[in-house]
Amino acid sequence: MTGNRRSFLTNGLASLTLASAAGQAAFAQSRPAGSGRAGGKYVLVILRGAMDGLAAIVPHADPAYRSLRGEIAMPEPGAPGGTLPLSDGFGLHPALAGLHGMWAGGEMSFMHAAASGYRDRSHFDGQDVLEQGSTSAGVRDGWLNRALQLAGGPRQAVAIGRTVPLVLRGTASASSWAPSLAPEADADTLTRLMDLYASDPLLGQALSRAVATDAIAGDMMGAGDGNGRGRRGDGGYAPLAQAAAQLMRAGGGPDVCVLSFDGWDTHFRQGTSEGLLANRLRQLDAAMIALKTGLGPLWRQTTVLINTEFGRTARVNGTGGTDHGTGAAAFVLGGNLGGALPGGRMLGDWPGLSRLHDERDLIPANDLADLQARTLAHAWGLDTGALRRTVFV
Repeated sequence: MTGNRRSFLTNGLASLTLASAAGQAAFAQSRPAGSGRAGGKYVLVILRGAMDGLAAIVPHADPAYRSLRGEIAMPEPGAPGGTLPLSDGFGLHPALAGLHGMWAGGEMSFMHAAASGYRDRSHFDGQDVLEQGSTSAGVRDGWLNRALQLAGGPRQAVAIGRTVPLVLRGTASASSWAPSLAPEADADTLTRLMDLYASDPLLGQALSRAVATDAIAGDMMGAGDGNGRGRRGDGGYAPLAQAAAQLMRAGGGPDVCVLSFDGWDTHFRQGTSEGLLANRLRQLDAAMIALKTGLGPLWRQTTVLINTEFGRTARVNGTGGTDHGTGAAAFVLGGNLGGALPGGRMLGDWPGLSRLHDERDLIPANDLADLQARTLAHAWGLDTGALRRTVFV
């Protein structure tokens, strides 16, 4: 009987948006509300596909910029479709108006020419190194999971996606939540299933946790159909960021959230103020505004790091795009920036465009692991040196 029941749950709940029940956590039940260090919320955003940092954060004052970029060079600040002024001769892509507002309010900084220890050009290997925080062959877990172990305490971590990404895999507990593309179960069906499996120590708890997590996050994924069911799977980045905010605001909600946004590989017809990349940046901007709005007062206790596996070539290619490169751009957001992690600043060094890495890429002048460690230290009150020694191995 037990085997049949478990087979039914495993095979049948996919159509009820609960196939990943065992991997989802009921954060409100797992620890008391308010526990954990104040100011300790951390959001990691991974832009998969290698965002073109020279288009997102434009070094328009660099003498070599326009000759390298050619047809994809961004208009100057003040021109139609021009970049939004930052400082030190840099401008922000006009699709990132929300981030520009955060910059003006001291809630955004950026680092250019940042890179992990990876120097080849494979998306898969580059993302593995980005998430492992190491180029050592023996490392199999993720740097954020190791950081959770170092921080100690009952910190909870969730990834918005169908699986737990490598950066969160390891000894410390982590789970995932994803919007479903399938029709949802009605309340009566869920009640009957929870009653049926209430006495099962494994599946009963897993189902309850899944329903709790789905209820928290699902409220932000759609307006609903009038029967208490949300409409999810609409696409775009913003609904995922809204769900992350809703989960983190819940009583006893997670301290860590990982968001992965795909679609940043721009080999062809990349565009300038409009086009493929502009559309992606506009989605990213909307997602970060949704995250800030959804977090509400909790935004003042939140640190966000946006990074990508590597940069793109400084030169435009023959099809109006850019190829896999090295030095990338990263953003730091949050309502608590200051001190060792200031807002409204360029972080790190700018190597310029007069010399290039491998005669094609922005020189990797800044270690991305340093920025990852700094943001974690800022969010959780940890020592940056200890993070570098024990997490980024």
